[in-house]
Amino acid sequence: MNILINNLSDRISSKEEKLLQAVHNVLKSGMIVLGPEVKAFEAEFAKYVGVTHCISMANGTDSLELSLKALGVEKNDKVGTAANAGMYTTTAVLAAGATPVFMDVDFKTRNATLDSVKTAISAGAKVIVVTHLYGQGVKEIEQIADYCKNHNVGLIEDCAQAHGAIINDKMVGSFGDVASFSFYPTKNLGALGDGGAVVTNSDTLADTLRRLRQYGWSTKYHVDLKNSRNSRLDEIQAAILRVFLPQLDQDNQKRRDIAAYYLKNIKNEHIVMPQMIDESYVAHLFVVQCQNRESLKAHLFEKHIYTDIHYPVPDHKQSIISSEFTDVTLANTEQLSNEVITLPCYPEMTLEQLETIVEGVNSWRK
Repeated sequence: MNILINNLSDRISSKEEKLLQAVHNVLKSGMIVLGPEVKAFEAEFAKYVGVTHCISMANGTDSLELSLKALGVEKNDKVGTAANAGMYTTTAVLAAGATPVFMDVDFKTRNATLDSVKTAISAGAKVIVVTHLYGQGVKEIEQIADYCKNHNVGLIEDCAQAHGAIINDKMVGSFGDVASFSFYPTKNLGALGDGGAVVTNSDTLADTLRRLRQYGWSTKYHVDLKNSRNSRLDEIQAAILRVFLPQLDQDNQKRRDIAAYYLKNIKNEHIVMPQMIDESYVAHLFVVQCQNRESLKAHLFEKHIYTDIHYPVPDHKQSIISSEFTDVTLANTEQLSNEVITLPCYPEMTLEQLETIVEGVNSWRK
């Protein structure tokens, strides 16, 4: 039997009765958009993260773009971002008319550092986006937040892969001016369709974001805010997220347990393993490194084990913008893009599946 990189059918079947009831309740209510399920989810998720406001949206990319706009990013402004996270943040930066200032990442954590943030701010970044990649919270996020505040630079936390990660007893998403979340189905907290949200402690930013997600309305049909759009989380998706949210911490622990099992049992000198398994890590993706990953990928595929590459092309090397960044060199980012490979890691995995994967990795020869 194939071992998939993620198996949503297992996740859905584990909550099928509650999910069907949640959908039925929405259909029976007749409230489809911005109704009681959305309001309830926003309140529950804000409380979970430890912030005052949650503004739900249609997807995680909208959440990033509208966060940039809420912080005043305009055409030709500069935004600091890492280049190893699949182009998602860079897409939002470009959509806002801004220019990315690419930050290299730490080779071991694969995340941006305080030093890289300082460099981006020195280069003129008006806003910094810090991504908690692969479920690993940025260890220096508190210092980064203080530095940005002291230099009057906006800070967005990209938490699309890190729902529930904790740094210094605080949830990621509670450090920046705003934080963006994705609820794409494969996320640690995922809907059964697209969805996203922005969280913040600022009443002013929350008000701006609520207007940005709905045409720029001040009141119904009265538009007073430019660069807005229609980006709303559906009632059905909000109801589904409310089913999964209470189990998020438990599922995150299962992910950590899987990661710990890999760390203990994978014994292959050609594989570089991640190093931190603590509450700052929610194991959204279990990413290892090797210098001949195509060989490893093919070897595992022969054993019916699926893998993926997160991510093969650094943002500054993407064809749509590479000509503008020919002078940019990000040594760690570029090496990682050639070496990273993702093993299956999701809460519903069985011990038999894990044993098969470990045997497959350990039997590979470079």
